[in-house]
Amino acid sequence: MSTQRVRFLEQSERKAFDTKHRKTINHNISRYEDAVSNGVLQFASLENAKERASNIKHKVIEHLDEYLIEFESNLKHMGGRVVWALNKKDAVREILKILKEHDVNMVVKSKSVTTEELELNEMLSRNGIEPVETDLGEYIVQVAGEKPYHILTPAMHKSKEDVAALFHDKFGIPADSTPEQITLFVREKLREKFLQAGAGMTGANFLIADTGAVAVTENEGNALMSMAFPKLHIVVAGIEKIIPSLSDLHLFWPLLSSHGSGQNITVYNTLLTGPRKEKETDGPDEMIVVLIDNGRTDLLKQTPHRRALSCIHCGACLNVCPVYKNIGGHAYDATYTGPIGSVINPYLHDFSQYIHLSFASSLCGRCTATCPVKINLHELLLFNRYESVRRGQLHPGEKVIMKGWKYIMLKRYRMDFFRATTKNRALAYFFGQAWGQRRILPIIRKKSFRQLWTENG
Repeated sequence: MSTQRVRFLEQSERKAFDTKHRKTINHNISRYEDAVSNGVLQFASLENAKERASNIKHKVIEHLDEYLIEFESNLKHMGGRVVWALNKKDAVREILKILKEHDVNMVVKSKSVTTEELELNEMLSRNGIEPVETDLGEYIVQVAGEKPYHILTPAMHKSKEDVAALFHDKFGIPADSTPEQITLFVREKLREKFLQAGAGMTGANFLIADTGAVAVTENEGNALMSMAFPKLHIVVAGIEKIIPSLSDLHLFWPLLSSHGSGQNITVYNTLLTGPRKEKETDGPDEMIVVLIDNGRTDLLKQTPHRRALSCIHCGACLNVCPVYKNIGGHAYDATYTGPIGSVINPYLHDFSQYIHLSFASSLCGRCTATCPVKINLHELLLFNRYESVRRGQLHPGEKVIMKGWKYIMLKRYRMDFFRATTKNRALAYFFGQAWGQRRILPIIRKKSFRQLWTENG
C-alpha cells in the first residue's frame, strides 16, 4: 500500500468523524450550492452555454501547441515576456532567478493554485524572499501555517470563531473580533506590504491567444494591487489556461463566476496586456508570464483523460461531491482535490502514489452534471481505475479473487453448488476487509430468485 494511500485513509477516518469539521464544511458548502443554483439562472440555456464552452476547450486541447505559440507571439508584441518551465524544479529555478536579478526580497501574491502546485511560498522563504498572500482566505491559511483547503475558498474549513481565535493568538486582536473587524485589520496590514514589495505575483484564469492578454478574476481587488504597485509582475500559469479569443470571455467569465461563487459576474475582471505603456500611470515596468507544464503534457498524451485539461478551476465539482463533503480538502494531500484532483493527480505526480484517489468515489455523477465545461469526470475516474489494472497496480490477491469470482459467476450451476451459509462466509472472508468496518455486507439468502420463482410461479 502506497504511503499516500495510508495517509489518505488515516486523514479521511479522522475528518469524517470530526463533527465540528463536518458542521463547518457542510454549512459553508451549502451556502455555495444555494448561490450557484441562483447564479446559473442568468443563462437562457445553460446546457447550450456549457456545450459551447466544452467545444472551445476541446479545440484548444487538440491544438494546444499552436495556441501557446500564438499567445507568446502576441504577448511579446505588447512588451511582455514568456518563460517556459517543463517541471516544478525548472519553474521554481526560473522564478528565483528573475527575483534575484531584480533584488526582490518581498513578493505580494494574489490567490494562485498553480503557485501552490509549485510549493512556491516554501521555496521563496528558503531563499530569503518573503511571500505575502493578499487574498483574505489565502492569508488566513498562511498565518495558520496550513495548505489551502478548497480550490476556490482556501479557508472554507474555518469558522469565523476559528479565524478570530487564530488572529488573537498571532496578532493579539480581540478574540471576539467580527469578520468585518478582521478584514479591516488585514487590509491595513497588507497595504504596507503592497508599497514595500519588489514584485507582484498572480495566477491567470485565462490566457488569451489572439491578443496575448492575461485574464484575472477576483472578488477582493488584491490581484489588481499586486500587479499595479510593484515594478515587476510575474504571472504563473499552467499551459492549459489558454482560450482562443478575447470574444470567448463573454462565455467563460459568467460560467466561472456562476459555478464558482453563484455570482452573475465576479467583482473584478482584469485584462493584462503587458507592462505599463508610455503615459500610463499604473502598472509594472516589466511583465513576465511563466508557463508551467509539470505533467500536463503527460496528461495530454492520455486520449480519454486529456479532457480534464479543460477545467476552468471553478470548484463546482468539489462542492457537490459526497466524498469531499465528508473528508474535506486536506485529506487528499495534493493541490488539486475533489473529483478533478482524483482524475489528474496520478498523471501530475507519481501514478502509483495517487491512483487510490480514483477509487475514493461514489461514482454518483454529480461532478459531471455540474461541470461548466462538461468534463465527464466520473467516467474518467473509471478510466483511471482501468489504467491502474493495466499498469499492474492491483494487489496480487485481488487478481486471484476476481478471477475466482468471474469463474463462478459465468455458470449458474457453479453459483448454486454451495449452500448460502458457505457463500456468506466466503464473502466475509474475501471481501469483508475491503467492504469496510462500517458497512454491512449483503446477505445471500437460502433460496435464489430462480428457486423462489419456480416455487411461487
